[in-house]
Amino acid sequence: MTEQPDANPAQPGSAGDDRLGPRPLDRPAVDPAQTAVFGRPHGVDGAFDQLYTPAANGRRDLSLAPPAPESLAEAFRRPPGAEGVLLERPREATGDANAAEAPLWTDGADPWRDPAAGAVLAGPAVPAEDEPKPGQRPAGALLSLPEVLFGRRVQTKALVLLGVVALLVGAVGGLVGWWVADTGSELTGSATISETDAAKERPPGSVADIAKRVSPAVVSLEVFKPGADSGEQGSGVVIDPQGYVLTNEHVVNAAVSDPSTKVTAIFNDGTRTEAKVVGSDQKSDLAVVKVNVTNPVVLQIGRSAGLQVGDAVIAVGSPLALQNTVTSGIVSALNRPITAGGDNGAPPVTYEAIQTDAAINHGNSGGALVDSTGALVGINSSIRSSSSDGGSIGIGFAIPSDYALKIAKVLIKDGKVNHADIGINASSTVAGSATMGAQVKNVAPNGPAAAAGIKEGDVITKIGDRPVRDSAELTVAVRNHDIGEVVPVQLARDGALLVVDVTLGSD
Repeated sequence: MTEQPDANPAQPGSAGDDRLGPRPLDRPAVDPAQTAVFGRPHGVDGAFDQLYTPAANGRRDLSLAPPAPESLAEAFRRPPGAEGVLLERPREATGDANAAEAPLWTDGADPWRDPAAGAVLAGPAVPAEDEPKPGQRPAGALLSLPEVLFGRRVQTKALVLLGVVALLVGAVGGLVGWWVADTGSELTGSATISETDAAKERPPGSVADIAKRVSPAVVSLEVFKPGADSGEQGSGVVIDPQGYVLTNEHVVNAAVSDPSTKVTAIFNDGTRTEAKVVGSDQKSDLAVVKVNVTNPVVLQIGRSAGLQVGDAVIAVGSPLALQNTVTSGIVSALNRPITAGGDNGAPPVTYEAIQTDAAINHGNSGGALVDSTGALVGINSSIRSSSSDGGSIGIGFAIPSDYALKIAKVLIKDGKVNHADIGINASSTVAGSATMGAQVKNVAPNGPAAAAGIKEGDVITKIGDRPVRDSAELTVAVRNHDIGEVVPVQLARDGALLVVDVTLGSD
């Protein structure tokens, strides 16, 4: 190979002829994007580190952090006078106060106190052979009872709490033992009974609500003759604020026939007062007495004509001298003509009644029969019974309030009542007769029936618009009309039906 002459011959002052001079500096082009990322910021000519201050001698000294707070310095620095003390286990932990344990670092270095100590990897804090097994208590000195009680190694509150728990456990154990000893060998003992409060659902319109409102207006009536050992007892209903009481005629009959007989009214609060008979009517079995009381509770009067079979009713009275007795039932029948009474020579009473299955007994007579609103719809009057003692069998009768109030107004005004009369005596036709009705037995001379041409033997089958099937229905049908009223009467005579107009007279 042929050597080429040196393109750059040595210059004077160069290192020598055997060395090449520096070549021209070749600076590659720099991408502007990279310059923007990695280049110095604008206005910075020197180094980036601004956290140091050049020392006077040209060295770089780090700016140290401010001194630690006094509280932290006191907590973590060595205690005064303990510059030579190394980290070590407490001597009392070994059980020997005089035995000194070798320090953790025997080379004199204290990594906890030497800030220049390097971080190194080391073995476990507890050697494997000394690591406690599961369930094994770690080695160390145990506290004795004197140390616990008198060495102030346990707080006083903990000791007090432990004592209270011990006392409670002992007390519970004693009670259980006493209970077992007391009941284990005997049949007697305490019973666990499930109890509940009494039902308190008494909405408006309930039997309890109606009884509470009605009872103060129903009184018990005692009828006694001076010197007699016994007397009559019944019930009555206050119908007027002036003290007028509506009852049955057979309740006060003894006082009507004998003025010396006394009638006493007893209210549900126990108040007793004398009652005076205002008037009575034996044919309707109604009477009115008056009591001298101030501001009595008055029962609201309802319309018996609005009742229907099946309606709920409540009977209030004093059956068998049991005052303030309440029974409930329904309307079993309406417009039931019945004949009752006739005892002790008195004529029988015929009236049109409300039949009910509410329990009615002796002493209920004259009491109230009210509807589901608490309004008076009837005056309890009689019962049907299959036994000699006359107990209730669920068939009771009450005089409708519409008719009873009509009679009461007349009795309060006049003291007596006159009824419409047709002027005949009649009996019910026998079973199997060709025509059912009331057969005329005799006709009063110059009476209403005689003036209309009714004869003996005729069978009356209708009064006005009301059918007549027996003599009781004839009586109540006539009394439902007024005196002097002209009423068409249908009758059967010799197999023919006739209709005659009768002008009703007075009884």
